[in-house]
Amino acid sequence: MKILYALLALVVFAYGFLLLDVYFRQSTILYAATAETRPTTTLRSWTSGGQTLGYAREVRSPRTLWLMLHGNAGQAEHRDYILPLLDATDSLYVLEYPGFGLRPGKPSRESLNAAALEAYRHLRTQNPGTPIAVIGESIGSGPACELALASVPPDKIVLLTPFDTLANAAAARFRLLPIRLMLRDRWDNIAALRDYRGPVEIYAALEDDIIPFSHAQALATAHPGAVLHSLLGGHNNWPRHNTVRLTR
Repeated sequence: MKILYALLALVVFAYGFLLLDVYFRQSTILYAATAETRPTTTLRSWTSGGQTLGYAREVRSPRTLWLMLHGNAGQAEHRDYILPLLDATDSLYVLEYPGFGLRPGKPSRESLNAAALEAYRHLRTQNPGTPIAVIGESIGSGPACELALASVPPDKIVLLTPFDTLANAAAARFRLLPIRLMLRDRWDNIAALRDYRGPVEIYAALEDDIIPFSHAQALATAHPGAVLHSLLGGHNNWPRHNTVRLTR
């Protein structure tokens, strides 16, 4: 019996340690930022007032401006794989998050939302009359959907491998933990899109084991005007398996 109690105590201790570890490291788990530089001929530095906002491909007299809010890993400079998905007459601006790449700060729901809104307003001010569409990739679907609440919302929202709510996605990934109680950063894409009247396109990977396809399905079901596209491949390799064209 003593051995049984000892084993039970060990299991409880290990589980408690796991809870504390995940709780205090959740920002590191959620935001896998990098600060790597590499030569690029497709995306150029995008700055405002001496501050790095991200990377961009700018064309003269663009038909559409695309603001991309990237996923939780890597950095803005690495998102040049989006370019083949866009028309050559469109400009692309990939926002860098606080704490990612060369941008100072710490990533969080508040800082990502604030950076996205700042960049969106900047593009609106600098390009009056030009349609602005938003791409939200993975965790970037959170701040992308939040822009639907702006006083002048985006002309279109495109979501790549998104979640319905971050709490649902995290709970599915950490099934043995009370993650809904532990999670500090909470995005609810269903609620954010509730009153949005612009077009919404959702692209979700059928073999996604990070944010399973069912989350995109739930989001599309909750927003009846959304168009759901299924992609071959997984969360990170779908661009290699699909021909996708993003148009306004």
